[in-house]
Amino acid sequence: MSRLPALFLSHGSPMNGIEVTPSSRAWANLGRELPRPRAVLVASAHWESEVPTLSGNAKPETIHDFGGFPDALFQIRYPAPGAPELAAQAVELLKAAGIAAGVNGCRGLDHGAWVPLKWMYADADVPVVQISLQPERGTAHHVELGRALAPLAENDVLIVGSGHATHNLRDWMTNPRRPQPLRYAQEFADWLHERLAAGDTDALIAYRERAPEARRAHPTDEHFLPLLVAWGAAGEGARAERMSTGIDGGALVNDSYKFLAASTRAH
Repeated sequence: MSRLPALFLSHGSPMNGIEVTPSSRAWANLGRELPRPRAVLVASAHWESEVPTLSGNAKPETIHDFGGFPDALFQIRYPAPGAPELAAQAVELLKAAGIAAGVNGCRGLDHGAWVPLKWMYADADVPVVQISLQPERGTAHHVELGRALAPLAENDVLIVGSGHATHNLRDWMTNPRRPQPLRYAQEFADWLHERLAAGDTDALIAYRERAPEARRAHPTDEHFLPLLVAWGAAGEGARAERMSTGIDGGALVNDSYKFLAASTRAH
């Protein structure tokens, strides 16, 4: 198997876990189109810790880390196995890159992981490991995190960053039925697409200073950082391919990307 691409997925509302939406259809197509991985490593916006931590649970539970949704959503279980050996391998790669890391043997799968994976691998038969984010360590740290993990993509591991292209929940709640993106959300998404197409890692790292309306598009960093992990995992000279787009409530741009390594031009 040739090197797998890295993915950035805008995981959207937890309702994507039970509803057929443009995003869930795109994820299902992605699962059919990609070569089958031996495991998936997910950097989700919904797990933060002081140092990078890998989930080492052989039977991770399905975490319902949200409230105010229909009971049917809380009944969902995504019983994919974990991969403790992959977690240990990832820790060694990080340590070799000078990044202290550890393993959490109890952690389950949060909705940033299981919502898209439920559609990509509906039989829950691909092992899944999560890695935590460290927002206080900044953007460059997360690119380096991805670069340290890049060898896994050459060993049949699908590396996924699960966050959001834009993520302002306050604006989303005040525009729940708006079918068009708010101006600032579209401007930020366009900037992101342009910088990815140009391979401009420096601009991505400095997005808060360089992107239009960055602080409104991302009041906090955690939903942008998974993109940087995936971008770093694709390696120097990666090419970005936008796989899907869309909007929720005017403020949540649902753009998702495939990052192809320089030595890879088709998957």
